[in-house]
Amino acid sequence: METLIGLLVAAPLLGAAVLLCGGRRLDRAGHWIGTALAAASFVVGAVLFADMLGRETDERAMHQHLFSWVPVGGFQADVAFQLDQLSMTFVLLITGVGTLIHVYSIGYMEHDERRRRFFGYLNLFLAAMLLLVLADNYLLLYAGWEGVGLASYLLIGFWQHKPSAATAAKKAFIVNRVGDLGLSIAIMIMFATFGTFAFGPVLGSVEAAGEGTATAIGLMLLLAACGKSAQVPLQSWLGDAMEGPTPVSALIHAATMVTAGVYLIVRSGAVFEAAPAAQTTVVVVGTVTLLFGAIVGCAKDDIKKALAGSTMSQIGYMVLAAGLGPIGYVFAIMHLVTHGFFKAGLFLGAGSVMHGMNDEVDMRRYGGLRKYMPVTFVTFGLGYLAIIGFPGLSGFFSKDKIIEAAFAKGGTEGWILGGAALLGAAITAFYMTRIMLMTFFGEERWRNAPTPSPREPDVEPAAQTGGTYEPPHPHESPRSMTIPMIVLAFGSVFAGGLFSWGESFAHWLEPVTAYEHGHPPISALAVTTATVVALLAGAGLAWLQYGRRSVPAVAPRGSLLTRAARRDLLQDDFNHVALVKPGEYLTRGLVYLDHKVVDGVVNGTAAAFGGLSGRTRRLQNGYARSYAVSMFGGAAVLLAATLLMRAV
Repeated sequence: METLIGLLVAAPLLGAAVLLCGGRRLDRAGHWIGTALAAASFVVGAVLFADMLGRETDERAMHQHLFSWVPVGGFQADVAFQLDQLSMTFVLLITGVGTLIHVYSIGYMEHDERRRRFFGYLNLFLAAMLLLVLADNYLLLYAGWEGVGLASYLLIGFWQHKPSAATAAKKAFIVNRVGDLGLSIAIMIMFATFGTFAFGPVLGSVEAAGEGTATAIGLMLLLAACGKSAQVPLQSWLGDAMEGPTPVSALIHAATMVTAGVYLIVRSGAVFEAAPAAQTTVVVVGTVTLLFGAIVGCAKDDIKKALAGSTMSQIGYMVLAAGLGPIGYVFAIMHLVTHGFFKAGLFLGAGSVMHGMNDEVDMRRYGGLRKYMPVTFVTFGLGYLAIIGFPGLSGFFSKDKIIEAAFAKGGTEGWILGGAALLGAAITAFYMTRIMLMTFFGEERWRNAPTPSPREPDVEPAAQTGGTYEPPHPHESPRSMTIPMIVLAFGSVFAGGLFSWGESFAHWLEPVTAYEHGHPPISALAVTTATVVALLAGAGLAWLQYGRRSVPAVAPRGSLLTRAARRDLLQDDFNHVALVKPGEYLTRGLVYLDHKVVDGVVNGTAAAFGGLSGRTRRLQNGYARSYAVSMFGGAAVLLAATLLMRAV
């Protein structure tokens, strides 16, 4: 069965090559080719999963060596795959959800003349992500890591005729390059320390290498994870990435790019366990980000950007759990899987709403859509209940376990982390209830929505459109879009019991991630009760504000925090002040140094020699009388000097 592992990557990679190089002759069938090859990869993954279940626990890891990639002297980097319980979980998520997004895209991109190229990019995205999670060494993982970055750039900027999309693609690419620098430095340290990039030797020897080395590697890996998973301080690209087609948003947020950082941290767990400072930093980053993203999501009127803030927050939960070590690894992956179902469903539902609303994204121009889009309403609603942690649905099982693990950290730190996770749950319930109420309930504001007046720069600009307003005619999406939404809704409901969450899933991952049962200072029932109370409080507050009151067509000015949240808590402003401006000043200083100092020295030296040569040249004027005078003068000086020396 090991020989099938390479087919997981080969199928979508073949699709990308065929669709991107096949030319216009494939325009009519390109979307079917791309979808079929994504589905083929899922089928291969399912076959390998069935075979893995039939093996003994200690025999489930499979390897496939393809060829020697970089043989240099005694060093050798291989293109080799490692399929174990952790990577298998990702394979099924990537290919399963990815295939559903491909199917959805058939209808969503039906009228786009570049649909073939779009499906080629989707296939490339899947291939790169699969390479990332199947690699058996960090160098090959880095190749997949960069492939994901390239594919995201191509897909976010797919509609490059829109300046905002082109800018968003560049922003995502540049911010991720900062994180990628961290991964490259970590790999260099590994090679200098261990002489290899392979997971086994590196993770098995990192503790013996010393805490300092482990800390350096861990912090660089965390920097890489912050870039790909949009964690503080490299989170600024995620909201702008919504400029791409909605299926891209679903693929990035649910199954591929933003999950890569969580995978890297969990896969490298031994590094962080050997470096307590780096592990603590992971916990801090996750905790800050889960609150940061939730607050941003509360203030957005653009439905996709509100969901983007939600993704940032939910990935923060996963990073927090991963930073807790063996008591949290399993629950980080558990929440990653459940999030893959309900977040993909939410984004596809948002795309369905946009499809029926003439691509309108401003929720202030929605309202009452449940009557016109019943399938979208039900599937989106189930995703909503899952993400807020409604008892019995998938998000309840996974998020509740993370909150328990946070409390199990122990001491004051445990209470702080657990409290922050509970607060994040309450805010999640608030902003997701806000989205549901503004979109599917209340008055039908889209019927007579006025043309918005100019608004202040710190107000969410979703409704800033000029000219006359033509009301849309909301309608349900075609089956190619609704069927994937229905499948994902089933996942949102039942994924919590898919692996009999808890000890069985923990034992499934334990050979790879290690697992310790945490002991929170309060009972599991008390944690669950507190979580449900937080959920009800957040949802109730949203209902009081948006369910019992009419929603104004233009967002009011709001408090200072609201205005800051509309501007992503000033993350771009901070980057501009802390990074862009110093960079500009540094560049100007270097230019001045180059022009005035470096060029000044070079040009001054040249001018000095030029002036000296010009004056010296006057001595060689070609006149015999001048030469005679010079010789006479020289002889006179020599004679005078001789007489003077004799006199002395």
